[in-house]
Amino acid sequence: MKTSFLLILFIFCFSNIKAQQKEGPPYIKSIFFGGGDYYIDNRQKEELNDFLDGIDGLDQYQIIVTSHTDTIGSLEYNQWLSQMRSASTIRLLELRGIPEAVIQRKDYGELNPDFDNRTWEGKLRNRRADVILIPPDS
Repeated sequence: MKTSFLLILFIFCFSNIKAQQKEGPPYIKSIFFGGGDYYIDNRQKEELNDFLDGIDGLDQYQIIVTSHTDTIGSLEYNQWLSQMRSASTIRLLELRGIPEAVIQRKDYGELNPDFDNRTWEGKLRNRRADVILIPPDS
């Protein structure tokens, strides 16, 4: 119970770590996951939809989904988990009418961390999928 509360608190505080800025592309929205999980909660689904609603001409953007894990577990397991996180994220994009065929996907597993996996905070921040939107003129 305490772990779930801490995860929810972390997600609430840091769900906007990656850029949700409108001042310049590329635009990035991070979706955070619990350890060993690929479930996207309703709050993060709403945030993703709000993020996408704020992008004019979304159908003109290049869309990339990247997924990451911490280093807990085997390399093979983390690669699988990363793929599952991408798949969950892509399903949400498909529900918005974005065909999977136009979405590029990069499943990094534990191999390309943005944050230090030697720390608890770094592990939490690496448990994510990023939706990256690149405008056509980039």
